[in-house]
Amino acid sequence: MIGLRRNTVELQAHQEEWEAQARRTMERLRGILGGAVQDIAHVGSTAVPAIMAKPIIDIAVAAENFQDILAHQEALKAEGFFYRPNAQTSICDQLLLACGSYYQGTGETQTHFIHVVLQDSQAWEDYIRFRDYLNGHPEAARAYETLKLSLAREAPVDPGREKYLEGKRAFIQEILERARREAPGPEPV
Repeated sequence: MIGLRRNTVELQAHQEEWEAQARRTMERLRGILGGAVQDIAHVGSTAVPAIMAKPIIDIAVAAENFQDILAHQEALKAEGFFYRPNAQTSICDQLLLACGSYYQGTGETQTHFIHVVLQDSQAWEDYIRFRDYLNGHPEAARAYETLKLSLAREAPVDPGREKYLEGKRAFIQEILERARREAPGPEPV
């Protein structure tokens, strides 16, 4: 199953369909954005098979500049990728696109978040580094899963998933610091 009702936090066991869905989504984005995409990767917890995750696919897109992506805004919208200019006001170094019936105005489900960042930026490296670290360190992945399960139990209904996101922030920073000490940069995907 892909998708989760907006403002809810529910984790599911990893599903192979998430990988297939991520591949299809990345292919669709490459088809729409063409040369505006410098790199693209499946990131977030659905890209870590060892842990439970919200059934929302996260994709990171590296671009040379944001205007190249925004120039495709109408084509993206026609294909179900909706630009969310005010969705992440605390993150000024990326654009957010989202998919699901909530954005189409036909329901409450969110299925994908597309994080557009600048090529070779810290944000790009962090998305890749965090995913790779969890995939390479099962104990860290389990600790992350335990934290997320606790946060989901505390606030299964969480407007904007703000408590959930804030509850993960320190752990994510700690893992990124560890990963930076162990490896100077992420491997290309």
